[in-house]
Amino acid sequence: MAIIDRYLLKNFLGVFAVFFVSFFGLFVVGDTVNNFSEILRYAESNGGLLRAISRYYGIRSLVFFDWMNPLLILVATMFTIATFRRHNEMTALMAAGIRNARMIRPLLLMSLMLVVLAVVNRECVLPAFRQDLTANLQDMRQHKMDTIVPVYDNQTDILLSGTGIVVGDKRILEPTFFLPRTLDAYGVQLLGDEATFQLATKDHPQGYLISKVRKPEDLASRSSLKINGIPIIYTPDDTMWLNADQCFVVSSVEPRLLVVGGNWQQFSSTRELMGALENPSVKHNPGVEVELHSRFVQPILDMNLLLLGLPLVLTRQSRSLFFSVGLCVLLIVLFMSVNMLCHSLGSSSLLSPPFSAWLPLMLFVPMAVATSLPLLE
Repeated sequence: MAIIDRYLLKNFLGVFAVFFVSFFGLFVVGDTVNNFSEILRYAESNGGLLRAISRYYGIRSLVFFDWMNPLLILVATMFTIATFRRHNEMTALMAAGIRNARMIRPLLLMSLMLVVLAVVNRECVLPAFRQDLTANLQDMRQHKMDTIVPVYDNQTDILLSGTGIVVGDKRILEPTFFLPRTLDAYGVQLLGDEATFQLATKDHPQGYLISKVRKPEDLASRSSLKINGIPIIYTPDDTMWLNADQCFVVSSVEPRLLVVGGNWQQFSSTRELMGALENPSVKHNPGVEVELHSRFVQPILDMNLLLLGLPLVLTRQSRSLFFSVGLCVLLIVLFMSVNMLCHSLGSSSLLSPPFSAWLPLMLFVPMAVATSLPLLE
């Protein structure tokens, strides 16, 4: 690595770190002021104020990095190059016959590394902390359950509902399962104190184990209910591994799909999104498919945004640093607005989900190629 490469990378990483800490610090301060009383109560049972804030916002820094990474890459690159030109260091290198492409090569490589790091964070790290990321301070302090949204199991036509759900424990509190006509031989409802989601074993497929069944009252003495000869509701009468007050309902609808808000997809990996879309028991809204296609598009869009911004500082025209930053802000606003608009159209079924996710790439890649390639020669 040449001296000039180390010099540029040092400035780039310094600017990136300063802006990341500054922006995230503003977010923490603003959020802390709005939730100060909740933070104090949460700190009482979590080792003090500093430890509570570090734990709560430390995890959220991963989400902030995922959101801000492409913007910070562009800002850091522009500040580095603009400062380089302002001190006439770029002029000296150009006089020595060094091309623009050679000068910014270390910045492009470091930007690519940060994009890859964001992909790893999105696919591996955020899903591991999904439960903490979906809980606010009040939820973490009081261990509140999430509100449940009733969902039909498309394979069995059973409507899954209840008073609440604890996603981390895969439990539905006070489950209320409404049965279709094909399964209502003993009643139209299954009521119990708790339903725990269990994966498939040699004894049963995946589904919910309902404990302390209250309705139907005589379910323990009734035989299991079947559809086309396949058991759907297991009862203690002919199932040895069930207690007298239990029953088992076959279902592929996982607890995270029952949570109000649907932000499970934001903190899910690409593999989990693909598995959810392939689940025949659940009919998802188009937003899930848009999110899946966006995972493949996002790394390219992140680098595309950088290539769109490079001409703002690599042009030979004399521009002040603040003018370049202003153009950078306008570019970011335009880029993000188009991206959000396309995703919104896809989620609303006005455009097909794959097309809405790939459309920003179709619009901005030609622009980046047309404006950046002449300057990189």
